[in-house]
Amino acid sequence: MPRTAIPAPRHPAEPTAPPVERMLLTVEEAAAAIGVGRSLMYELIAAGAVETVRVGRLRRVRPEALHDYVASLSQ
Repeated sequence: MPRTAIPAPRHPAEPTAPPVERMLLTVEEAAAAIGVGRSLMYELIAAGAVETVRVGRLRRVRPEALHDYVASLSQ
């Protein structure tokens, strides 16, 4: 039986860049970060419990706003 050659990779391995810490999160990412659903996160935003920023038409959450909200829960 003839041996089948393993094809060589087409491109050399590219170095991976270090992960970038996100400065702004989507509402869905923010909800996942604190373990709640998307609907509850929108309720928290509407109630003013979690601050957001607008980037054009997009609503984003600063990670610090999530830390502030979680810290307020224990008070």
